[in-house]
Amino acid sequence: MRITLKQSDFDSMYEYAMKERPDEACGLIAGIENEDGSRDIQKVYLLTNKDHTNEHFSIDPREQLKAVKDMRQNGLKPLGNWHSHPESPSRPSEEDKKLANDSSASYLILSLQEEGKPVLNAFHIETVDGEKTVRKEELVIGGANHGT
Repeated sequence: MRITLKQSDFDSMYEYAMKERPDEACGLIAGIENEDGSRDIQKVYLLTNKDHTNEHFSIDPREQLKAVKDMRQNGLKPLGNWHSHPESPSRPSEEDKKLANDSSASYLILSLQEEGKPVLNAFHIETVDGEKTVRKEELVIGGANHGT
């Protein structure tokens, strides 16, 4: 699956994640799903990690509800969530996999591991035969493929 993200939204995510360090930053992504299955992220929500830790995140439920209402009002579809890894690579941790319960969601992970070189990747996580499987999705930021 191909996902597109505006450069300005990537920049906002990065700035917010840097501000929230050493905690994980988090939020939701919303947009449109095209007939070919590709997704265009049209809005990124920067939300509070109510756990205030660098090992996992829990989105503040009041903020989540407000974001979902905003999506509905603007005709956007919830596409998934994003969070940062302040000290680890841009790939799902065991905790991320355990907590990934929506097989229709895209999970974006922004690594801040290497100073000044943020890495953002998108993943699809689902349970197959009792096991969590992870597949990297193609992510295009501002017209260019991104991630390593």
